[in-house]
Amino acid sequence: MRIHCKVVVITVCLGVFLLLYFLGGNAADDSPLKEVAEDYYFPTSSGLGNIVASKLTKKPLDELHILQKQPLTDRKEAKVVRGNAIAKRQRSDMGLGRLSSKRARAEEVMHLAVVACGNRLDETLTMVKSALLFSIKRIKFHIFAEDPLASQFEKKLSQWDRAISNKFQYSIYPITFSVGNAEEWKKLFKPCAAQRLFLPVILKDVDSLLYVDTDVLFLRPMDDMWSFLKAFNTTQLAAMAPEHEIPKIGWYSRFARHPFYGVTGVNSGVMLMNLTRIRRTLFKNSMIPSGLSWEDLLHPLYQKYKNHITWGDQDLLNIIFHYNPESLYTFPCQWNYRPDHCMYGSNCKGAEQEGVSILHGNRGVYHDDKQPAFKVVYDAIHEYPFEDNMFQSLFYPLQTKFLDTVNTLCGRIPQVFLKQVEKTMRTVYEKKVIRHVKPPPK
Repeated sequence: MRIHCKVVVITVCLGVFLLLYFLGGNAADDSPLKEVAEDYYFPTSSGLGNIVASKLTKKPLDELHILQKQPLTDRKEAKVVRGNAIAKRQRSDMGLGRLSSKRARAEEVMHLAVVACGNRLDETLTMVKSALLFSIKRIKFHIFAEDPLASQFEKKLSQWDRAISNKFQYSIYPITFSVGNAEEWKKLFKPCAAQRLFLPVILKDVDSLLYVDTDVLFLRPMDDMWSFLKAFNTTQLAAMAPEHEIPKIGWYSRFARHPFYGVTGVNSGVMLMNLTRIRRTLFKNSMIPSGLSWEDLLHPLYQKYKNHITWGDQDLLNIIFHYNPESLYTFPCQWNYRPDHCMYGSNCKGAEQEGVSILHGNRGVYHDDKQPAFKVVYDAIHEYPFEDNMFQSLFYPLQTKFLDTVNTLCGRIPQVFLKQVEKTMRTVYEKKVIRHVKPPPK
């Protein structure tokens, strides 16, 4: 009897326990949904390391069950929508910064002018290519050309790859002279060379400008030449290199029949100008006691000295800065390196130490065999395709071909021609690597 009672008691207790267990289980199932529906936060990642808190609003229990039963694809689409919204907010937050940086980049434009007449199309395009190969900031080219050449420039430049064309802008202008006889100016020294004298008058909206002859090649970024503008003092408004380093063998010091700048004169094949200062300045001269503006000075100066000048517009510039030496800044010879710096023996110490920065192949040395070292550099840049690796398709062929020039007057010192090119290419390569190899997102 006692055993029977014990079994009954145990059975009753077990039944009560099971009843309580099922009732408690149902209550437990309801409570998490109620808590989530009332007020619960969860963190989501935006992909850029920022944590955004998202809050679930109160929803009826049936609606939550519907959400739980959504297909997997719908839930993925919901995540994509949330991710796009977050990315959009982030882009909006960064918009102001990007706008400011774009404006800053837009202001960092260098201006380069060149004058091309006759058969100078390929030579000019090679100069433009050399400027674009190494330069960092965008360049605005101001190309002054005769009518037959203007359309050819348009055609050739429009064929360049978009990746290159995005690095520059250009404008093409007709050959014009604001004072005096246009035909007389046009025939002064070389065809159209006198056009450079009128750049401050024509390009009224340009503050500063680098002028180069068509036979110039950049072997380092134009940005470095552009930085000379910051070296100007308050009176300086233009910069050129000396015509020669040794007065005893310089042309002006031996043969000039007119005033010239300094001891050896200056060469105008590479000329950096602050056009704003030039337009505002009254220049001292030998014709009238008071100063004359740049535009008013050019024609009377030419009329006075036209029977005494040999190198045309360059001679006129030498005369102007002879009477206004405080207005001129002179940069070292490696920034306008010509055959005269090596054909009589090396006489440009700056090029020996740092390498040539700007090569000036005057006297047609790019197109004959008188100075093979100059021709090798020109041919290498002329034949280089923009999209190819610079070390493989530009520097190595240049280095190899230079071996054939070591027995020539200028080729005896190959490091003068190659040092700056190699340094510049290495810098460009390193910047490309740093730009493309980015650390993984956190």
